[in-house]
Amino acid sequence: MVIVLVLLAAAVLAVLVLGHWYVWRRLVRDTTRGPGPARRAGTAVFVAGPLLMVGALVAERSGAPFWLQRTLAWPGYLWMALALYLLLGVVAGEVVRPLLGRLLARRARTAETPAREPETVPAAARPAPDGPEPARRDEPEPAGQAPRGTSAPSRRLFVSRVVGGAAVAAAVGTVGHGTHGVLRGPRVKRVTVPLARLPRAAHGFRIAVVSDIHLGPVLGRGFAQRVVDTVNATRPDLIAVVGDLVDGSVKDLGPAAAPLARLSARHGAYFVTGNHEYFSGAEQWVAEVRTLGLHPLENARTELPYFDLAGVNDLQGESEGRGPDFEKALGDRDPARACVLLAHQPVQIHEAVRHGVDLQLSGHTHGGQLWPGNLIAAAANPTVAGLERYGDTQLYVSRGAGAWGPPTRVDAPSDVTVIELAATRA
Repeated sequence: MVIVLVLLAAAVLAVLVLGHWYVWRRLVRDTTRGPGPARRAGTAVFVAGPLLMVGALVAERSGAPFWLQRTLAWPGYLWMALALYLLLGVVAGEVVRPLLGRLLARRARTAETPAREPETVPAAARPAPDGPEPARRDEPEPAGQAPRGTSAPSRRLFVSRVVGGAAVAAAVGTVGHGTHGVLRGPRVKRVTVPLARLPRAAHGFRIAVVSDIHLGPVLGRGFAQRVVDTVNATRPDLIAVVGDLVDGSVKDLGPAAAPLARLSARHGAYFVTGNHEYFSGAEQWVAEVRTLGLHPLENARTELPYFDLAGVNDLQGESEGRGPDFEKALGDRDPARACVLLAHQPVQIHEAVRHGVDLQLSGHTHGGQLWPGNLIAAAANPTVAGLERYGDTQLYVSRGAGAWGPPTRVDAPSDVTVIELAATRA
């Protein structure tokens, strides 16, 4: 097992180094005329960026002093997102580069082709000039045009600068827009879910689903307050916090999570663990959210007036002997009652189907967070985002309210989802 981890780490490091070298080569080496201040500055950026990124990851996972985590997190994680889109931009530029090069070469050849010489007239047949012929001089090239006969190296430099500049502009714009989208807070999404066993009296019951807030060295107390305000503004009947609340210890992030005490719903707020809680001290966080007024469902069930609400621990809890136990949460329930299950990871849907759950509410995927991450998320999860049916069980997956790593989302906007239950009985 250790050998496998070492080989995996070596492979990741190799990809990281080669990817940065390739982008540096295209954006720094190919756009500068040689060693000089510009190339040295660009090289410094491509050395510092990945070091800060690795430093931010190691600091968070190792439980380094929180001030150090916060110092490294912003530049390190933003570089992670920026490096991804610089790489995608440079790869896309490989298609444009030869086309632009050929266009410039064709224009250069056209400019170098001599105009058709007029027919020469013998000197004896020429009429005598009225006066002396003025001295000839070379006419200058029109202003703003490249000199005729521009060399191939100059064309390559020009193409590299145009393509590289476009890649940088696109990457910075993408990351900037995606970061603004996260920091302004999640938007409300509304979804109606019909349940066959839901009584008519519960028609229109609203559950606010909040997942993947990821309070940590980047998203702190102010962000938590924005999430709380967004949830409370929907006036839900019940609030479901379905895991990955934090990335850090209660000691460091307790004050950041304090606004959760102001979550308000007629039937209360409930919480289940996500995988990141087990990286952050799950037992301590379960106790902490209880003091904030949330009701943890650790492989447990509560009977609400119209349906059962159950929750199971995240799969990561198996590493501590506290994994999901569907039998404990659902084994002795009345099958005539509708059941809503809170489970952080969508892959838990298969157990939910076996236990006759009507609706599972999950998060975990972030909707991919950074495109094309949705393709990777789709390979690991049955549903990446939205509502889908599995047999008699429906699964709803939220994209989440926050973000892990880079505080950035691209093509996967953050959300708080209001699930409105609909009765299908006459």
